[in-house]
Amino acid sequence: MQNKQISFGPFRFDEINECVWRGSQAIPLRPKPFSVLKYLIEHPGVLVTKQQLLQDVWPGTYVSDSVLKDCMRQLRQALNDDAKSPHFIETSHRRGYRFIATLVENSAPKAVPSSHPPSLPAPTTILGREQALSQLQQWLEHALAANTRIVFVTGEPGIGKTTVVEAFLKGLSSNVCILRGQCLEQYGSGEAYLPILDALSRLADEHDAQTIETLRTYAPTWILQIPQLASGSDREATSSRITRESMLREIAEALETMSTITPVVLLLEDLHWSDYSTLDLVSYLARRQRHARLMLIGTYRPVELIVSEHPLRNVKQELQLHQLCHELPLEYLTLESVREFLELTCPQHDFPAALVNMIHQRTEGNPLFMVNVVEFLMTEKIIVEDEHGWKLRVDLSEVELGVPENIRAMVEKHVERLDPAEQRILEGASVVGIDCSAVAISAGLDEDIVRVEEICDGLARKHHFLWPAYLAELPDGTITPRYRFIHFLYLDVLYRRIAPTRRRRIHGRIGERGETIYGDRVAEIAAELAVHFEQSQDLVRAVKYLLIAAENATHRSADHEAAALSKRALELMKVLPSEPRTATSDL
Repeated sequence: MQNKQISFGPFRFDEINECVWRGSQAIPLRPKPFSVLKYLIEHPGVLVTKQQLLQDVWPGTYVSDSVLKDCMRQLRQALNDDAKSPHFIETSHRRGYRFIATLVENSAPKAVPSSHPPSLPAPTTILGREQALSQLQQWLEHALAANTRIVFVTGEPGIGKTTVVEAFLKGLSSNVCILRGQCLEQYGSGEAYLPILDALSRLADEHDAQTIETLRTYAPTWILQIPQLASGSDREATSSRITRESMLREIAEALETMSTITPVVLLLEDLHWSDYSTLDLVSYLARRQRHARLMLIGTYRPVELIVSEHPLRNVKQELQLHQLCHELPLEYLTLESVREFLELTCPQHDFPAALVNMIHQRTEGNPLFMVNVVEFLMTEKIIVEDEHGWKLRVDLSEVELGVPENIRAMVEKHVERLDPAEQRILEGASVVGIDCSAVAISAGLDEDIVRVEEICDGLARKHHFLWPAYLAELPDGTITPRYRFIHFLYLDVLYRRIAPTRRRRIHGRIGERGETIYGDRVAEIAAELAVHFEQSQDLVRAVKYLLIAAENATHRSADHEAAALSKRALELMKVLPSEPRTATSDL
C-alpha cells in the first residue's frame, strides 16, 4: 500500500510511520502529541475545542488540561512554532486550537541523504537485529494465545538491549497495553517492587481509567502504594494484614485480568539492579499455571550478575531448568552490519574497505560505540560529504590515532564538545539519576527552570544524551517534564566529571527540594532522599529516610529490603557524632 503523506510548510506528516519529517530528518513525537497533531490535521481550519481533543484522543479517560497543554508544548517544539505568532497551530484562548497551515497530500518521497550525524539509538533498530526481533515476535504470538512468556534480553553495555526492545514495542499494535518499569543502581535492594511501582505510577499519570479500576478491584494493596490513586475508601477497604503472598497474588491477578481485555507487555529494564521482591514477582508469574495474554521482558547485563553475585542469576537458572523462561542474548554486530550502517548513514560513499575494518575492530561491533565513532568522524570532518557523496578526507593512519580506544573515552569526547551550559545541565541531571525531572535538575544546580527545560529539550530533540520528555505532576501541583538518559554510560561519565564537593552540594539541594515538594507525602520517596542525603554527607537526614524506607518495605512484607535498609541506617549511625546519634535513635 502506498504511504500517503500530508505536507505543510517544510514538514511531512507520516501517519503509517507515526512521525513528522523535515527533509530527510525524522522528528520524534510521543504517541499522544502525535495523535493530537493527527486530529488537528484531520480538521484543518476548524476550531477544535479542548473538550473535543480530550474526548477523542483520550476516550473514556479523565485527563487534566495540563496534560493537553504539555502535548501542545511538545508539538510546538517539534515544529518550531511560536504560540504568539503561529504558522501551524493557532490557540484560541480558553477554547481550543486550530490548524492554520495549508495541507498538501503527496506520496512518500524517497529518502534524501543527510549530512547530520545519526541519532544515536537508530542504527541498532534493524541492523543485525532482524533475527532478535523475529524471535521476540514469535514469543509474543505464544503470549497472545494465552501462554504467559517470561523473556530475558541480555548483553553487555552498549549492545543495544533497550534499542531492540523499543523497536519491538514500537511495532506492536495500539491495542497492546505496555507497562514500563526501571530498576535503579542507587537503590539496589532498598526499594521493594521499585520497577513495578514505577510502571503502575506511569499508568496513573496516563489516567488509564479502565486499568486503574482493574487494579483497584484485584490489587487493592498495590493501590495503597500509589498515593495519587489511593483514596480514603481504598484505605478502609484494605484493612487485612499485608503479606508477601498477598502482594504477589494481587498483582498477578490484576495483570492477568488486564490481559483478558487487552494483551499486556511488562518491560522491566536493568534487572541486574533489581530488588529481591521484584525477582520474587518475576518467578511467581513464571510459575503460575494460569492462561494469560502476558509477556514479561526483562533486560540485564550478565557480567553484572557475576561481579555482584546478584540473585537474578539463580532465579533465571531455576526458571530455565524448568523451562519457564527464555533468553535472548545479543551479540556484537558483524563486519557486514557495520558496512551496511555506513552505507545507510553515508550514502554514495567511497570509503576504503580498511576504514570499515578499522571501525569494526576498534568498536568490536558494539553498536553504541560504533554510532559514537561515526558521529565523531563526521563532527571532526574526518569524513565529509560533497556533491559526489561521502569521502574520507584524511589518511587512514590519522583516523586510527584520532579515535578514542574505548567507548567511555568516546563519550567524554562528546561531552567536551558540548556548550558549557549544556555540560552543566547534563552534570546536574546525572546527579538526579537515569530518569530526571527538570525541577530536580533546577534545584540541584540552583538554575532557572526555564533555562533547564530549554537546554534539555534541545538535547533531547537531537537525541544527544537524553530521550524526549514526558510530563509528570508532583504532589505540590508542579508539572514538570521528565527526561531519561539514552544510556547509563552517559550518566556515569557525566557524574564522574563533577568535583566531589560540588556533587555533594547538588545532592543536598535535590534532597531538600524533594522534601518541600512532597511535604507530608515525603515517605513516598524515602529511599531516593536517603541516597541524596547520604551522598551530601547529611547523615542525620540520611538515617531518617533509611528508617522510613525500611518501614515502607515492612508494610509491603519485603523483609530482605527492610533488613538491608535498617542495616545501612545502623552503619551510618555508628559514624554520627554522639548528639545527632541520640536524636536519630528517637526517629
